[in-house]
Amino acid sequence: MKRRATPEADLQRAVVVALRFALPKGAIVHHCANEVTEAGPRGARRQAILVGMGVHPSFADLIVLCDGRVLFLELKSLKGRLSPAQEGFRHAVLALGFGWALVRSLDDALGALADHGLTSRVVQVGERDTQRNASAQRVGTGTPERRVTS
Repeated sequence: MKRRATPEADLQRAVVVALRFALPKGAIVHHCANEVTEAGPRGARRQAILVGMGVHPSFADLIVLCDGRVLFLELKSLKGRLSPAQEGFRHAVLALGFGWALVRSLDDALGALADHGLTSRVVQVGERDTQRNASAQRVGTGTPERRVTS
């Protein structure tokens, strides 16, 4: 039997591993399971129970807590689009003063850390290395490099 493609779930697993590696010790990366995938009346009943317990529809896929900052990450495949409820959640989070980012790749996730001022052990390479990477990209041998600091 062929495995069903799950690009967002695969991306999420990769992002969680990368963030746990990149963020300082003590940072929290959390996924809140906010939906039931079981069809029918049983699934609807379970979803209603979860909503009553505080599950928020369209809550972001991941929440990052680090250095007194909060960043919500919504993961989407390359072709995935935000639902109207997810757009509403984004606006609410931003209005409260928290960070929010749409993530379609590992680079998006690491870039979101930098964009929102979260401490990361992953840094962009220096100018000389960037030029070397740019020439490597032109010939198709690499992507911009990120290095891990201790």
